[in-house]
Amino acid sequence: MRRGLLGLGAAALPFGWWLAAGDFGMTGHMAGHMLAVAVAAPLIAAGLSGTRADPARRWPRLLTPMGAMLAELVIVWSWHLPAAREWAAASRGAMVAEQAMYLVAGFALWSAAFAAANRASGIGALLLTSMHMTLLGALIGLAPRPLYEGMAMHHGLDPLADQQLGGVVMLMIGAASYLAGGLALLAKLLMGREASA
Repeated sequence: MRRGLLGLGAAALPFGWWLAAGDFGMTGHMAGHMLAVAVAAPLIAAGLSGTRADPARRWPRLLTPMGAMLAELVIVWSWHLPAAREWAAASRGAMVAEQAMYLVAGFALWSAAFAAANRASGIGALLLTSMHMTLLGALIGLAPRPLYEGMAMHHGLDPLADQQLGGVVMLMIGAASYLAGGLALLAKLLMGREASA
């Protein structure tokens, strides 16, 4: 089971990086971003959960769910500032740094949430992440003008439509993944309480 999860997570990464680096505009960037933080990261974290390679097991005081959530929030929102997004779109090195930071932040958050001794903190961190992903996706998708004009895909969509589609991708995949993770941890917590009662 663990190998399967790791394999799926590892397989999602190159596809996501190809989308982020390709000529797919803001939509491709968002799809690549979501594949890193909301698909590959939880699969890899689940595959490594409880093993010696699990960072939350090795450094439980350092890697807390709320701390990881705040770090992920800062990283994601910072890279979506128009100047940072344009820089990553124009520079291969910046794009690699951006995608690596997304993956590390996402992996740290999911790992901390899965390993939390206090399940409520893991649940809260994932649900708060779902909320901030929803807000950022909505801000990007509902902006009245293009925020990332230099990124528009060259396949028929104008910059605003591309940005709106990118926002929808973030809303659909990001918010749903973190919400599902939080609800799954909540179900485990409730089942554990029922069993002990």
